[in-house]
Amino acid sequence: MTQWAGRTAVDIAEAVRRKEATPREVVAGHLARIASVDGRVGAFRVVRAAAALEEADEVGARADLDRLPLAGVPVAIKDNLPVRGESTRNGSAATPATPAAEDHVTVARLRAAGAVMVGLTHVPELCVFGTTDGVYGIARNPWDPSRTAGGSSGGSAAAVAAGLVPIALGNDGMGSLRIPAAHCGLIGLKPGTGRVPLDLGGGWFGMSENGPLATTAADARLMFSVLAGEPVTDFDEGTPTAKGTGLDIAFSTRSPLAGVRVGTTYAGLARQAARALAGAGHRLAAAHPPYPLSFGTTILARWTGGTAQDARGLDARLLAPRTRRHAAIGRLAGRLGMLNTDHRAALNQRLDPFFEKYDVLVTPALARPGPAADAWHERGWLANMLVNTACSPMTPPWNLSGRPALTVPFGSLPSGLPGSVQLVGRPGAEHQLLDLAAQLEELHPWRRTAPLEVPGPTRR
Repeated sequence: MTQWAGRTAVDIAEAVRRKEATPREVVAGHLARIASVDGRVGAFRVVRAAAALEEADEVGARADLDRLPLAGVPVAIKDNLPVRGESTRNGSAATPATPAAEDHVTVARLRAAGAVMVGLTHVPELCVFGTTDGVYGIARNPWDPSRTAGGSSGGSAAAVAAGLVPIALGNDGMGSLRIPAAHCGLIGLKPGTGRVPLDLGGGWFGMSENGPLATTAADARLMFSVLAGEPVTDFDEGTPTAKGTGLDIAFSTRSPLAGVRVGTTYAGLARQAARALAGAGHRLAAAHPPYPLSFGTTILARWTGGTAQDARGLDARLLAPRTRRHAAIGRLAGRLGMLNTDHRAALNQRLDPFFEKYDVLVTPALARPGPAADAWHERGWLANMLVNTACSPMTPPWNLSGRPALTVPFGSLPSGLPGSVQLVGRPGAEHQLLDLAAQLEELHPWRRTAPLEVPGPTRR
């Protein structure tokens, strides 16, 4: 029997289109791996075993099976995006358990492309923090289950890194795709503003974007193209894109947040990745984006203000203390008028000259190791803020500015966990960033999934 769990989305879809496998066989294989492994990982809040098999049969019966970009591909969905027939709990006991009547538009696009939704993945409450834990469980890093998978798309990242699904859907308001991707050794792409439909409440004042988590650049490109509504004509690579000649690439390890330092190891990985791209024919220069000194205050106001919007109408008694405090600070920021300024326009006025000179920016993805996989939702707000800020200061500027950014695996940490770097581009440059990710994948291949062994039969 062919083992489908651990294969790429590109490989699976090609096999299904050629009728070398049925969607049911593929989905059943992944459900078996979820049943065997997820108890140690904690990726899923809901596994849609019966529904997924039924929907796999529906895909297999489609007349257009041979033209589906994601034919029979199992996908995990972050638990803040509606999937019809399932509740959307957003990591909180305060949200209603009512099943969704309709799919989110991104879920609908995945279905139309032939994908099968196998489950909904854990998130921190209201997707606020960079560790995924709460009343429904803890998502762990499959490479080291004692460490967090990151957040807030931590369950989705853990599912892909553990080989439970080849690709997963998440979203990113301050780094919520890129941070868990960096922890778990994946590609996490935050598209630029408007490239993928959002339709997600207030969207943290325009900072949030939906996007893919994947183990290869080809899988990330294919899923992004489907989410963005692009015609997919080359099934092996997603939407074709011109590779072009050498790019002007800037390299920086400077933290956007005053007083937060990037660790030597993480800065070194970014430096090595930049040099690898220079060796591939790109022009490299050390140059720092002109982050404003007020950036930390601005991003805190929008982060907390977005949580205040999301908590509106929920029973505060059912929210964790850290969430209540976060929302209260956001309401204060609103009363003080801190959310009235067009911070995006002001930031881009500073950044535009930099990106007129450079096509792409390379930075560290993280600044510190991820914290322990623990019940951080039971700890105080300040403890959570300190650990989040120290670990991941590099991602938020690109949410506020609206530029596309991705994290890509590169090298390894002294602990043995995967290393990662961040690539940032101009508006509309998602495929250009994926080209660079593919170059790094070719130059410095990474192990795609964590070495979690499926338990065998007990011997007597």
